[in-house]
Amino acid sequence: MTGQSGSQRRSTRARLTLSQREAVYAYLFLLVPLVFFATIRFWPAIQSFRLSLFTWHVDPARRVFIGAQYYQEMLTNPVFHRALTNTLLYALITVPASIALGLLIAILLQAITTGRGWYRAIYFAPYITPAVAIAWVWGWMYNVNFGIFNRLILSWWDFVEGIGAPWLAIDPQRFLRDPELALPAVAVVIIWQQLGFQVVIFLAGLQGIPRVYYEAARIDGANPWQLFRHVTIPLLNPVLVFAVVITTINALQLFDQIVNINFTDQGGPLNRTLSIALYMYQEAFGRARLGYAAAVTVVLFVLILAITLIQLRLTQRRVEY
Repeated sequence: MTGQSGSQRRSTRARLTLSQREAVYAYLFLLVPLVFFATIRFWPAIQSFRLSLFTWHVDPARRVFIGAQYYQEMLTNPVFHRALTNTLLYALITVPASIALGLLIAILLQAITTGRGWYRAIYFAPYITPAVAIAWVWGWMYNVNFGIFNRLILSWWDFVEGIGAPWLAIDPQRFLRDPELALPAVAVVIIWQQLGFQVVIFLAGLQGIPRVYYEAARIDGANPWQLFRHVTIPLLNPVLVFAVVITTINALQLFDQIVNINFTDQGGPLNRTLSIALYMYQEAFGRARLGYAAAVTVVLFVLILAITLIQLRLTQRRVEY
């Protein structure tokens, strides 16, 4: 029986073409990460959705099914609305700004040959620095009394008074304590930290564009703006799609910077810097409402899933050379 089964397996392999065998091996290797994602990613997501339908209790037998009650509560909860609005504002501010600045700096670095590696390392350093350390440093810089920004404002005040132009002076700012300035102040930190990632990604994409396209366009009389619009942007489209999606997902998951930049008033003032991730954390571990926090997690998951689906659709575009 063993010999027959062995001969059958050999005959089966013999009937498979080389491409078919490669496909079989590829599926076998893909099965390992698929099992990992199913157990580490997908199963917890399913459990979070299941938990959002019950009132929380340590004993699973004492949890009460309430259906969509938590989701209905979110529809009328002003704090959740504020967290959702803030999260979308973070994405609307940080994604375009970081991508535009990253692309600009990458184009400038592409134009130089000496010291390009050093500049790239300098810009990338904040991205690999722990977000907690960055938030603490920027929180100190934003401090009302001894922060460097207000010190610069006071120095400017002395300067304009010395030249007899006091109307040019501006008052010291309460960056993290002003409801109107707090969110933009945090957004600046995020843009600064994400900038290095954008620079490296775009620089790699620019270096992958064949120079012959630029040479042919210049021969046809294209100016720098036309080169950028009709050559650089179309050929950089896959990199742009990747950068937009990854940066947007990071913006939807903001947590570390918001928690640590103003540790005495996390999410404040008046919830103006509160994100969905921080709101979920506060509900789960501050108010012990794990069922409601799980419902917030599901909403955040749906947002991220929508972005992922948009990414899949955008990456189906093909650039005609």
